[in-house]
Amino acid sequence: MLYTTCDLINKYDTGFASKIVLIENNEKVTYSELQDKVNKFASFISHKGLKKGDRVAIYLPRSIDAVVALFATWLNGCVGVIINDVLKKQQVNYIIDHSGASLIISNEKMLSSLEAISLTKEAMVRIDQSYAEPGNANFPKVIGSDVALIIYTSGSTGMPKGVILSHTNLISGAYIISDYLKLSHDDIILSLLPFSFDYGLNQLLTVVLVGGTLVIQNSVFPADICKTLLAENITGMAGVPLLWQQLAHERSPFIKKQFPSLRYITNSGGRMPESLTRLFRKCHPHVQIYLMYGLTEAFRSTYLPPSEVDVRPTSMGRAIPNVEILLLNENREKCKAGEVGEVVHRGACVALGYWRDEKNTAERFGYLDFPEHGGVYKERVVFSGDYAKMDEKGYLYYVGRKDQMIKSHSVRVSPEEIEAFLFASDMLAHVVVFAVPKNEVEQSIIAAVMPHDRSTFNSNKLLAYCKTEMPDYMIPSDTWLIENVPQTSTGKPDRVRLKEMYLAREATPKNKNQAAE
Repeated sequence: MLYTTCDLINKYDTGFASKIVLIENNEKVTYSELQDKVNKFASFISHKGLKKGDRVAIYLPRSIDAVVALFATWLNGCVGVIINDVLKKQQVNYIIDHSGASLIISNEKMLSSLEAISLTKEAMVRIDQSYAEPGNANFPKVIGSDVALIIYTSGSTGMPKGVILSHTNLISGAYIISDYLKLSHDDIILSLLPFSFDYGLNQLLTVVLVGGTLVIQNSVFPADICKTLLAENITGMAGVPLLWQQLAHERSPFIKKQFPSLRYITNSGGRMPESLTRLFRKCHPHVQIYLMYGLTEAFRSTYLPPSEVDVRPTSMGRAIPNVEILLLNENREKCKAGEVGEVVHRGACVALGYWRDEKNTAERFGYLDFPEHGGVYKERVVFSGDYAKMDEKGYLYYVGRKDQMIKSHSVRVSPEEIEAFLFASDMLAHVVVFAVPKNEVEQSIIAAVMPHDRSTFNSNKLLAYCKTEMPDYMIPSDTWLIENVPQTSTGKPDRVRLKEMYLAREATPKNKNQAAE
């Protein structure tokens, strides 16, 4: 049994040392080479005055260098703060300042893009330059309850919150997920998601745990992904709904070619449209589809076994092993079958709270009573802010975010539910639903859409479909044609940004005149 991420990198004996662990473009690294790189770089940064518990910002593209920097940080007993490389200088500076990072590991190009950074030149380490190994270092003892990572996650409002994860959180998640995905040293996993995203990081941790291989893919163009799937004999890949929508496009090779080595795919970060699930089952019947749900504050929460996908393709499954998922109503009572309630997480993957944010920690993390030996004990849980409902057999169905629910015709409805109806029209490649104020009580529903074929798309035809298939309170007030879907740093649709763009568009005189006409 491994207890910390430090154990992960130092567990391999010489008999396993020559196996490839990482592939990036034309570079391949074995387990022994990775171990050597990590130990040397860890020794180098240890002489930068690091103390156990210090935060180390890692501002690098998803790469072999980023893996080395992360494990070297953990060997020093420090806390990794992975900064997504798509973030801009203002966001990067905020994360550095808020985390109180004492060191940043980056490269020349990315460091040059930052301004007014609050660290000294000595605290900026370029991993892309040669560095002299300063001799052996005495690394501190690290245990499972020590803080391993702060993941900054954007909410619907305000600045990003830093979710605190322990080594136990990360290792427990890796064990659980590798178990139900049936991962082994024979697996070759495609890495498409950022390491700053818990979902993307978990591909790295599970691969190293089971002794597999991770192929770091930089391009997310469908043709390039498909080329890598075949060239590297990929056995598994993870994606978010926007990525799967791109791979399902009629011009994508993914729905036309066969991938004999591909054993499974997983989806999280949003609900996979049922039409895509059924399309992939038809195109790739041998590929197992795992529909999953999780949030950074609980790392990973539920999954639907592939054997159930054809039966209940809209379900997010049941709790992963060693985790309990509760559905509670407003009185904190367990919901009955069919009743909508808040998803509450219990288990080893529940995070420690938010960094330097007692208010939000108190609101989202709390204690519930659980029976034990004829009595009760209190256990720490996380209230997700997500609504779901459960069927008679215990399978969960996502309803929506508490802070994104739309009030229309005095009825509360989730944008994801409306999107599912719109996708079922077969007219749209992408759709993102959000709301704008209508009056003090009601909201107007806006559907930002990208049709399969813009030249033949007819918004009146879509509206007619909506009136036939959807209740009045779900029908969009406006259908807005967009060129692309803005994304968050984790690849999810950016509803906040879309709403801002829509309101700015509506405020221009041109659009006001058009509306009057």
